[in-house]
Amino acid sequence: MKLSTGRWVSGNNFFNREPELQVLETRVLEGNHTLLTGQRRMGKTSIARELGRRLEQKGWTFLFADVEDATCPEDFLADIVKAAHPVRSIATSVADTMKRWFSENVEEVGASEFRVKFRAGLDAGNWRRHGEEIIRNLAEHDQPVLLVIDELPIFLKRMLLHEDGAVRVEEFLSWLRSVVQGFDNRSPVLIVSGSIGLAPLVRRLRIADRVNHLDPFRLGPWSREISVACFECLAQSNGLQIEDGVSQAVFDTLGLGIPHHVQTFFARLREFALMQGRNRVAVEDVETVYRTSLLGPAGQNDLVHYESRLKDGLDDEGFSMAMEILAEASTQDRFTPAARRCLEQLYAKTVDDARGCIADALEVLIHDGYLEEVDQDHVFPSRLLKDWWAARFRDHHAPLQSRVSADT
Repeated sequence: MKLSTGRWVSGNNFFNREPELQVLETRVLEGNHTLLTGQRRMGKTSIARELGRRLEQKGWTFLFADVEDATCPEDFLADIVKAAHPVRSIATSVADTMKRWFSENVEEVGASEFRVKFRAGLDAGNWRRHGEEIIRNLAEHDQPVLLVIDELPIFLKRMLLHEDGAVRVEEFLSWLRSVVQGFDNRSPVLIVSGSIGLAPLVRRLRIADRVNHLDPFRLGPWSREISVACFECLAQSNGLQIEDGVSQAVFDTLGLGIPHHVQTFFARLREFALMQGRNRVAVEDVETVYRTSLLGPAGQNDLVHYESRLKDGLDDEGFSMAMEILAEASTQDRFTPAARRCLEQLYAKTVDDARGCIADALEVLIHDGYLEEVDQDHVFPSRLLKDWWAARFRDHHAPLQSRVSADT
């Protein structure tokens, strides 16, 4: 098992998740579309690609389209076409419908050039027609097709930045739902995922019914047992000796079995041991490496990713509220109902519907795994995330109740 701290994994490097894979495979084989959800770094991309790899062995065609950089439906469709380029029969059918832009055979152009040529033929007036042709080509393919669309929510957020963005998002989602349901059992099966939540976005826009054909499936964290087993498998595969209790201490220190964090902790511990001129990790090394490395400058790079994704999922006011909530929860150990009332009072004069804005921010923070509700309070389930945010805010966050007192 190879160490992987920044990329998706598959095959022999894919650890556990067998029950989840069985559920997803059953859904796909039955022709049901899925909304794959889960907090950051949980392995959504890895499980989707591993599922696709396994289905290919059973005679399926697997397409993976990352639409993060798309800003309009034309871009979205071009990304789908790029994903389909390696499947020659599909690519040829697409090219035949766009002959004006394709003078060469499909075999003569690479995937990126294929995308560029296809995109050149799309505009606001014809994307629906050509998009339907793409889905028809997938439906008529001689093998069943699984199409994974990654980062759809980020694409939709980009569309919202355009004039009449909310209307355009509604029209696009209505079209997508209609077209994938228009070929009955021959339709490609969709799995939609993303690093920000789709459900909170469509609820805020009041168009949740536009994605009701996508059955949600949430990918949760590893249990203590599985996290420990993964850490020990990494140690064995990479020739690192670990003292009894190290793998358990790693899980207890993290507080939550997020796969990426388990792998990152292993990588930092191995580096620490090598820097000390040894090939063995002791229990006391765990807290040392946690404080100096995971919470140090290198660890802050991961925090930047979390913060940027949170900004992708909220508007400016919602993001400001979310940062206030995270600052309070990390430095005061929890975000209480009293703190919530104080936050509403502080922003009532400057934010339209501060109460609703706080509710929206909390929905995203819970959906995306930053916080969970415990006895009416909101707390971090992950010690690592809590400590990251505490390091970010501890020197300049004043508790909300003290700020209200100072203003009165």
